Amino acid sequence: MARSSYQKLKPLYIMNYLLQNTDEDHPVTVNQIISYLDSQGISAERKSIYSDIEALQYFGLDIVQSGSGRSCGYYIAHRTFELPELKLLVDSVQSSKFITHKKTAALIKKIETLASIHEAQLLNRQVFVKNRIKTMNESIYYNVDEIHNGISKNKKIRFLYFEYNVQKERQYRRNGAYYVVSPFALTWDDENYYMVAYDSDAAMIKHYRVDKMEKISILEEDRDGLEAYQALDMAIYARKTFGMFTGKEEHVVLRFENHLVGAVLDRLGRDVFIVPDGPDHFTVRTDVIVSPQFFAWVTGFGTSAQVIGPGHVVEAMKDHICAVAGQYGQRPEPQR
Repeated sequence: MARSSYQKLKPLYIMNYLLQNTDEDHPVTVNQIISYLDSQGISAERKSIYSDIEALQYFGLDIVQSGSGRSCGYYIAHRTFELPELKLLVDSVQSSKFITHKKTAALIKKIETLASIHEAQLLNRQVFVKNRIKTMNESIYYNVDEIHNGISKNKKIRFLYFEYNVQKERQYRRNGAYYVVSPFALTWDDENYYMVAYDSDAAMIKHYRVDKMEKISILEEDRDGLEAYQALDMAIYARKTFGMFTGKEEHVVLRFENHLVGAVLDRLGRDVFIVPDGPDHFTVRTDVIVSPQFFAWVTGFGTSAQVIGPGHVVEAMKDHICAVAGQYGQRPEPQR
């Protein structure tokens, strides 16, 4: 088909040109639009350009005229995503550990197409660190899609689950046998992506690292465990579970120095009840999954944080600290 027969598509070419090349700081003239159309094999007169722009405005494209006379130009004023929103998307993709470097670059290229070529240059954000640790599992991008398909179709899924050995090779759990579960949700915790699913054999809700899953497929069997999932508040579940490590849920009492209020609210939520404890400390009572990750979170604050109840959790905390300290031997006596 000759390019001249694309004449009816002229308004679409104009729309595409304006979306790609214009913003408030970079309007284009009618002559530039005519020149672009000519490069695409489409002839146009000034009068027809005005008519096409008017039609695109009526269609809903926010085309604004700037200047007058020979300096008159046109640009796209508002888009589906504003530049600050695109920057936020780029920053999120770049800082996401579970997205590989290759997929990060591909996603950002697509995000850039939502801005003008001039604004796209501003999306090369300083947040990106070239050597940042990223997942090694390239298939995570498609794993997420397949899990969502299983959820939307109300079907169980099966998959292989692996971890890495010291040779950085994949080592499959259950000797390479497939896991079969009912997927219900995806959650992001501690920079990792997890699938929350019901395990029929164990009759309980479990979670799995999405980047450690492989060969996901949807089964014909309908999901079960809906009641168990509906009884689960995902926001509370993620807040109680440190690093998505499993363990026994306990009602604990914690004591912190006052300067840690922000850190406690970030981790335990703004609805946690804070009780002043003297001029320099406060206590909180909350439900958590007691695990090595929970102990590590508390010890991360050094002497500024303390587990004070219940007694068996305090003893478990002591055992954890002693076990870690034991790896480093006895502290030498100070010289006098």
